[in-house]
Amino acid sequence: MLAKRIIPCLDIRDGQTVKGVNFINIRHAGDPVELGAAYAEQGADELVYLDITASVEKRRTFAGLVEKVARTLTIPFTVGGGIRNEDDVARLLDAGADKISINTAAVNNPDLVEILARRFGSQCIVVAIDTKHTETGDIVYIHGGRTPTERITRDWAMEIVDRGAGEILLTSMDHDGTKNGFALKIIRELAENLPIPVIASGGAGTRNHFLDVFNEGKADAALAASVFHFGEIPIPDLKRYLRENKIEVRL
Repeated sequence: MLAKRIIPCLDIRDGQTVKGVNFINIRHAGDPVELGAAYAEQGADELVYLDITASVEKRRTFAGLVEKVARTLTIPFTVGGGIRNEDDVARLLDAGADKISINTAAVNNPDLVEILARRFGSQCIVVAIDTKHTETGDIVYIHGGRTPTERITRDWAMEIVDRGAGEILLTSMDHDGTKNGFALKIIRELAENLPIPVIASGGAGTRNHFLDVFNEGKADAALAASVFHFGEIPIPDLKRYLRENKIEVRL
């Protein structure tokens, strides 16, 4: 049985880590290089860095940040935000990232997933899905959660698997930053029906929420931000709690 992964997420704006609620109400959370090093020391399995502004200028700055992170970290990390083509991916991987995450570009051009998987390997291609529950079902959003699409979340997830994605990072916009628990229904729906790992994101507030997302949601990994950034749930304590409750994690 593969160990479940605990993944802190660092949203980056203007070179600093920030965090919001429901994708808005942003506040600063600290230096991304220092935070990343601290998480590695605490036992995080991986990290995710997302450039949430993603203009061309800021992505160049972000590549510089990736180089600094790569020199410091001893664990794998994923980077995303504003990635549009092969050159963007090559630049970030060359800077030291282990994986890249794409969202809007994949929705706008699904062929890009296949192109990237063929050139760089599925193992380093993560497709992020920002999902929101509506009257018509679970819908995919793009542009940092600002723009709804006509894509159904499950259908889109199945398509990107067929196109070569190696992992899915599923963020519930309804649950993001609320600390009321993960969106267990949609997480489990994908985790039980897809052959690739599903990383659950959005809603972590207590240790029990992590237990629920692994037991009930069947997620392969759980991603969170503010509960780690502001010291509400220390990673060593969380992992011990999960191990005590029969969840296989690396201590």
